[in-house]
Amino acid sequence: QVQLVESGGGLVQAGGSLKLSCAASGRTFARYTMGWFRQAPGKEREFVGRVHWNTRNTDYADSMKGRFTISRDNAKNEVYLQMNGLKSEDPAVYYCAAAFQRSGYYASEYSSWGQGTQVTVSS
Repeated sequence: QVQLVESGGGLVQAGGSLKLSCAASGRTFARYTMGWFRQAPGKEREFVGRVHWNTRNTDYADSMKGRFTISRDNAKNEVYLQMNGLKSEDPAVYYCAAAFQRSGYYASEYSSWGQGTQVTVSS
């Protein structure tokens, strides 16, 4: 399994941008589909999007399409979440997760999780 550490969270004004990073340990990072999830207080964990380990295809939850972009750099063992046009419904703890050679559409596929990074949006 890989170990994951997120960074880049913070406070941003509504409409602003923030880029989260997730650093992974281990030599098999390239074989992991990497996903981003978020959880707001009192709400269930929500799928944000993922980048497939092999095809590099990305998919996003409908509410994030066109605003959020996931990318990965296998040479650096990192995955990123670029968030633009942040809204009042976006504040949450954001988690990256790793799923070994899986599609990555379901949270149950992910075996490794980071500790999360807080994103706050001010109006």
